Amino acid sequence: MTSTVPAPHDGVVGHVVGGSPVREAERFGPVHDPATGHVTARVALASVDDVDRAVAAALAAFPGWASTGLSRRVEILFAFHELLRTHRDEIAHLVSAEHGKVVSDAEGEVSRALENVEFAAGIPHLLKGGFSQQVATGVDVHEVKQPLGVMAGITPFNFPAMVPLWMIPTAIACGNTFVLKPSERDPSVSLLLVRLLAQAGLPDGVVNVVQGDRVAVDRLLEHPDVAAVSFVGSTPVARHVYETGTRHGKRVQALGGAKNHLVVLPDAELDAAADAAVSAGYGSAGERCMAISVVVAVGEIGDRLVEAIRTRVAGLVVGPGNDPTSQMGPLITAEHRDRVAARVQSALDEGASLVVDGRAGPLVTAGADGADLSGGFFLRPSLVDHVQPEHTVYREEVFGPVLSVVRVESFDDALRLVNENPYGNGAALFTRDGGAARRFEVEAQAGMIGINVPIPVPVGYYSFGGWKGSLFGDSHIYGPEAIHFSTRTKVVTSRWPDPATSAIDLGFPRNR
Repeated sequence: MTSTVPAPHDGVVGHVVGGSPVREAERFGPVHDPATGHVTARVALASVDDVDRAVAAALAAFPGWASTGLSRRVEILFAFHELLRTHRDEIAHLVSAEHGKVVSDAEGEVSRALENVEFAAGIPHLLKGGFSQQVATGVDVHEVKQPLGVMAGITPFNFPAMVPLWMIPTAIACGNTFVLKPSERDPSVSLLLVRLLAQAGLPDGVVNVVQGDRVAVDRLLEHPDVAAVSFVGSTPVARHVYETGTRHGKRVQALGGAKNHLVVLPDAELDAAADAAVSAGYGSAGERCMAISVVVAVGEIGDRLVEAIRTRVAGLVVGPGNDPTSQMGPLITAEHRDRVAARVQSALDEGASLVVDGRAGPLVTAGADGADLSGGFFLRPSLVDHVQPEHTVYREEVFGPVLSVVRVESFDDALRLVNENPYGNGAALFTRDGGAARRFEVEAQAGMIGINVPIPVPVGYYSFGGWKGSLFGDSHIYGPEAIHFSTRTKVVTSRWPDPATSAIDLGFPRNR
């Protein structure tokens, strides 16, 4: 099938509605290369009418797609999976170019996205209902899972390939159609994904893309023909999405921010814990909702752990994402970089100890290829010790390369710190003590727990999601809970009686 969807970069990153490109807009926003600060494209910002056209296209495509056989849906998903594998380098480089993360990190993002397509390809088994024969004389009952209609996804800048593929494969496998509103910061990957879906054989209109800002978001939340909305982003916006969407009668799963703790007990293997803290704290410049932002050093391990982390941070290579020697790239925008830097200053002002100041040291001004990087959005890693729970750097989600160390006396203190935090996305424990690990697993109030695993993002056949202020709604994203979120159950009670036994009976039907 030949796609009419344009290649991602042609000066304007537009919408895809009913399989056709739409580049016209009344408003445009800049798309930057975070390593140089240069504007590389313009992104069309959708109006209410643009969103309405995308929803209308999805609604028109729904009857045909919902009636498409499961085998055909699976065939398309397998073809899409193969195209993703074939184009994984192209996707990773495009992610790196607009987000700023290093290419190897972007390749990992694509690999995790593939898991969700693989899970969705099992849809014939996952949609099986139940059947009970002879619940009463001549009466059988069965249940089926049916699609909702038009679903929408609102996705963040930090994983422009993976998070849309947390949502789209399961939604369309279940027979729904979809409207994606990606981040306007790195929008081009969305067009590439839709182009590959079209090449895989997905009919026009089943997946549509509207670029944009809050105008597009609010219209999707209010639109009467959108049945369900999935969102990943900050907690304030997640709360807005949940409250607005549910007020308009929609199913909503809204995944918000995080303050993920890595608790290190005195018996932990020190080098492994320090490696994990650095990897999970500074990977992707800390722009991950599952990044470790707080290390909780328990008891006597504190000084040795901080020193081990400090020596590792000193060796990190910061540079453009397309340089194979870079371990950490720039942040997404200059404004975000400045906000993160302000959090480092607030920690110092409020009494914490600045072990490594990412605002100091040589700036990244030139790439290996001689490119001018003086305007890039770089910020080196910071390590802050003796952070207290009342400090701003602890209370707020920083979403940048800042690792805070909180020192406590006991495991009970550490567990209390995790549980009293208003966020509950993930938490990890490093220890050799099975009893402590078991207790942490049971008692820690977070949706995803790691035992000697710093970033416990579930595999594709489990579901991702936090607790407390990290999730609004009752469904986690992708995996088995996504099947529940993307369908509604219909129960059918049937009887095929002998006409000769038919009679009027106004009593309430009984099964015994």
